[in-house]
Amino acid sequence: MSNHRFNRILLAVDDTPCTEKAIAYAKDLVREFGSSLAVVTVIPPTSPASYGADPLLGQQPIIVAEVSEIQQEAAQRYLEEIGSEFAGAQEVFLFNKVGNVRDEILNTAAEWTADLIIMGSNGRTGFEHFISGSVSESVIRKASCPVLVVPGKCD
Repeated sequence: MSNHRFNRILLAVDDTPCTEKAIAYAKDLVREFGSSLAVVTVIPPTSPASYGADPLLGQQPIIVAEVSEIQQEAAQRYLEEIGSEFAGAQEVFLFNKVGNVRDEILNTAAEWTADLIIMGSNGRTGFEHFISGSVSESVIRKASCPVLVVPGKCD
């Protein structure tokens, strides 16, 4: 059996409390392997708002650009805060993406040639899982590298 090293670790984060556990695992692995780290967060596209739009009059919903911009800026500050916690990493890269969460994580892992993806799981079960699916589950199925999913039971 060969000795696998994780030289390039991709950490997928969001603004849930359970992300802290994934960050803790990433810190340990980056320290253990002396890895480079990429931190990615994904903002789903801003949905059109129907404020003042009347479809009966042929008025189209609008996308408020300021909302998207505010989300991007907040996400960037969040990434920078997390990135600063990894002073021991060889290099730290920050990716602030907009799009489908699963697709953007997988695309970033492929483009950055990650050796390992670390992400949390929010622990949805039952009907909620059936309706929304699981991002971590779909990343595991499509990833071309190992995926470490940190359980999201925040106790």
